Amino acid sequence: MFLALKMERPLFLEGEAGVGKTELAKVLAVALGRRLVRLQCYEGLDVNAAAYEWNYPRQMIEIRLAEAGASGDRHVDRARLGQDIFAARFLLRRPLLEAISPEDGVPPVLLIDELDRADEPFEAYLLEVLSEYQHTIPELGPIKASAPPVVVITSNRTREIHDAIKRRCLYQWIGYPDAERELAIVQRKCPHASESMAREIVAFTQRLRGLDLFKSPGVAETIDWADALVALDRVTLDPQTIADTAGVLLKYQDDVGALTPDVVAQLVAPAFPEQGRAQ
Repeated sequence: MFLALKMERPLFLEGEAGVGKTELAKVLAVALGRRLVRLQCYEGLDVNAAAYEWNYPRQMIEIRLAEAGASGDRHVDRARLGQDIFAARFLLRRPLLEAISPEDGVPPVLLIDELDRADEPFEAYLLEVLSEYQHTIPELGPIKASAPPVVVITSNRTREIHDAIKRRCLYQWIGYPDAERELAIVQRKCPHASESMAREIVAFTQRLRGLDLFKSPGVAETIDWADALVALDRVTLDPQTIADTAGVLLKYQDDVGALTPDVVAQLVAPAFPEQGRAQ
């Protein structure tokens, strides 16, 4: 992240869902005191939704007003009118243009979230933005950032992103944190959980990721599970509580079904190996 800020290069983050890629951009915006501009990618995303769109109703009103004003001599300068209606004031700014040319003049943090969900051709729209920090509008020409935004791109790797995108970015894989780091995250995000309970939760989740699951729980699910157990006033883990709340931690029925009593008994153990050896 330091290099991305220093070199003014986009940061491309890959990793499993729920490990904190999106959270990194959110926290960065808070830390820098900048606005977060988020482009949530999805199948069918195009330039109109991602960069800009013309305000057609306002353009039509402008045309009607020009025609009404010229009704006396029945003459409208169509060439001039064509230029006037494609002025910047008729632009509807979408996330990419909003990040390049912010109205307040302060470069925001631009989060391009889950790029792998967008169609491959959409990646071509991003090349100019990522390399030049500008976007070309045919009617107006290129709009270039006076100061580049901080760009964070995330991908859950449901498909490969083209090398042309990656070449323009600094790359980082975000994996599952180790037990101590995950414990620190849970304690910060769920301060109402006791330390002993937080340790049990993290130890169970860490061991659970070692099973052959369709989707291992991410840090986001660990935090949700801690919140759920606090809401249920649980002070320790037991097989019944785990069975009742498995849907908070796991999102597929086959994974929930894999938590048989025998498996749960093996996973519920001393919070950390150090404690087990001490005992």
